[in-house]
Amino acid sequence: MATSQIARLLSRKSHVLPGQLHVTEMFFEVPENYAQPEAGILKLFGRRVRKHERPIVPLSDSDLTDQEKLPYLVYLEGGPGFGNREPQNHALTQVALRRGYQMLFLDYRGTGLSTPIHADSVRARGDAQQQAKYLKLFRASNIVRDIEAVRLCLLGDMDAHKQAWSIFGQSFGGFVALTYLSKHPSSLREAFLTGGLAPVKRTAEEVYTATFKKLMERNAAYYQKYPDDVSTVRCLAEYIHASPGSAIPLPGGGQLTVQLFLTLGIAFGAHGGLDLVHSLVLRLATDLDQVGHFTPASLAAFESRIPFDAHPIYAILHEAIYNTKRTGAPASNWAAHRVGKTLPPFAWLADPVAVLGGNPASKEPLYFSGEMIYPFHFDGAAGPELARMRDAAELLAATEAWDEDLYDEEQLARNEVPVYAASYVDDLFVDFELARETARLVRGIKVHETNGWYHDAVRSRSDEVFAALFRLRDDCID
Repeated sequence: MATSQIARLLSRKSHVLPGQLHVTEMFFEVPENYAQPEAGILKLFGRRVRKHERPIVPLSDSDLTDQEKLPYLVYLEGGPGFGNREPQNHALTQVALRRGYQMLFLDYRGTGLSTPIHADSVRARGDAQQQAKYLKLFRASNIVRDIEAVRLCLLGDMDAHKQAWSIFGQSFGGFVALTYLSKHPSSLREAFLTGGLAPVKRTAEEVYTATFKKLMERNAAYYQKYPDDVSTVRCLAEYIHASPGSAIPLPGGGQLTVQLFLTLGIAFGAHGGLDLVHSLVLRLATDLDQVGHFTPASLAAFESRIPFDAHPIYAILHEAIYNTKRTGAPASNWAAHRVGKTLPPFAWLADPVAVLGGNPASKEPLYFSGEMIYPFHFDGAAGPELARMRDAAELLAATEAWDEDLYDEEQLARNEVPVYAASYVDDLFVDFELARETARLVRGIKVHETNGWYHDAVRSRSDEVFAALFRLRDDCID
């Protein structure tokens, strides 16, 4: 691993926001490739948040210095490929401030306001081989290097015992946290994970074999709750297939195909997700009943649920988050597609026409897919940006030799950093049994397990999640 480097702080501007939030917007500069720092730079954007104080007696210089020394809690967003929400819209902000932290929301490389990934920036790298090589730089290993570089920039001048910070990883952010624990444990004071116990020992194919089982359960629950949608969903699929070219243009430039329509089940992993899908199905069906076609507003509502064209890292590197050199496994090779099309409820992955029309199985419910990414996402259906990066995506899917391991099982086994995790029995995206397997690898971890929350509980059940995690940290076990 390359020697840790210090990020360069380029700028910072502070503002006071409602809720007694003192927010400092910061831009940093880091190497594009830590193994070749002279090759280019990337910019990272972050927001530091402290409680805004208005005391009767003005704060002294020493008081202000003390504020600078408040312990950091760094939020690691899920994804991959998504930037952070504004701090005032994040439930963790006020909880952290009340507990004496200052927060740092750092957009990963390629996301949010950090140097973005888009088709033009990728294609500017050269041919598909060069594009794929560039995209490999946006995996968790370099995300951790970036966070560590920013830590050295912000805390490197402090006393040694104050240079460590805390991290809080949601979903893919938990994967990043485990990589951080593997690579730089001495930089961490504590780690919180929600729905983020990565399947460290498993290949992409093994992961999807497990998550498709949970997906079938959620589809069954959906149709049990909304039995009339069995016929409604099928009617919508028939209408889409009967359209010219078997597709309907979307406002953002994509194409609503039967296959893309049936990826709406990604919502099933969240609280209220069954109801959200039903509402969209109802809206599309109402369009057909009232005006005979899907309206622009309804198509825009659909498109908002499939946002990968605007967040291409999610689609391009989704299966790559499971690829490590350690496994010695073959390339992911579109593992979700390979696993899914062998399952009868997802036969539409192999041939959407076969499950429509007069087929004997045409009375069976059409099952929705989840968070999986498939080759057809890059055929233009999910949007023009992804279509322009298809060749690079194909090369990444075929990659067998990844540069480095994301996790160090030996380091995790001797871990001394306090780790507190929330793990969900009915998690659609991070299989519970595989999460348990990972928890057994991390020395000293404390895990709150529940069948009462889904994957997005950090947003939908935030008060309960934070209370459970901080109980793990603050209480004792007799």
